[in-house]
Amino acid sequence: MPVSCSAYGCKNRRTILSKHRGITFHQFPKDPGLRKAWILAFRRLDFKPSNKTVLCSDHFMQADFDRTGQTVRLREGVIPSVFASFPNHLKRRPIKARSTKTSRRALEPIKDPIPAPKCSEPPKPAVSDHHYALDPAQVKKKLSDAQARIEELERQLRNAKDRERRQKQVLKSLLERLEERGMLSEAIEIELLQESD
Repeated sequence: MPVSCSAYGCKNRRTILSKHRGITFHQFPKDPGLRKAWILAFRRLDFKPSNKTVLCSDHFMQADFDRTGQTVRLREGVIPSVFASFPNHLKRRPIKARSTKTSRRALEPIKDPIPAPKCSEPPKPAVSDHHYALDPAQVKKKLSDAQARIEELERQLRNAKDRERRQKQVLKSLLERLEERGMLSEAIEIELLQESD
């Protein structure tokens, strides 16, 4: 049974003719994060790819391929981006800039709170009967670094909980205003309140 591309409106199938045209077919990645990014790029409602679901090479940029070997492969971390057969409302993708300080900070890479020690000279042997003894100064420094990181994470958690509480208050006030104007049924209001709790 010929393999077909699973993209919306794409009619490419794995045949001798498509092979001569240079069209290759690629399975969805096994990595969960990259797989989710592919599914989002697909823009198909409730789409769940199987292990046999493929996407043809027409949906990738030329720079996305590694053609150094005999087999044409996708480069690591590549996401499909060319969907000419999409309807117009799916082609336009609004890119909204991050506006708040928190959302901009979320895009920054996370630094390792406890970097690996750089040893320019061999470690000095600890004064101990055992070869596996720890240096108390290094252990104390690592512990204080870890405690500082925990305090920072706890502060971020408190801030996130405060933001969530404020958003729930805004939602409740909006629901009350909609109900006052008669634009909200009681069943929908109960359902929305249950989901927000």
